[in-house]
Amino acid sequence: QVRLVESGGDLVQPGESLRLSCVASGGFLAKYSVDWYRQPPGGQRDLLATSTRGGREMYMVSVKGRFTVSRDSTKNTVYLQMNDLTPSDSGVYYCKAVGEGGEFWGEGTHVTVSP
Repeated sequence: QVRLVESGGDLVQPGESLRLSCVASGGFLAKYSVDWYRQPPGGQRDLLATSTRGGREMYMVSVKGRFTVSRDSTKNTVYLQMNDLTPSDSGVYYCKAVGEGGEFWGEGTHVTVSP
């Protein structure tokens, strides 16, 4: 059973940056594809970015060029670097690991972008 814990969410101003972390225990993230999702207040949970097991990165149009996903296998962690944040980026951010044993979600971390 893989357990994921997100962190790094904060209250920031428009134009600022944040780096979110998704730390895994109970399994090696290198064996999993990892997705980042965002759920705005009152909204649905939308896929933002994917880091595949093969090392590919894919991004939704809304974040391409501003967000970057990366991995540190020594820390069993996947990161989401978010730059030039806007109020529409506010929400709860989740990571999901997909692979051996199914799919696993973290509890989320809150990001608020406000002047």
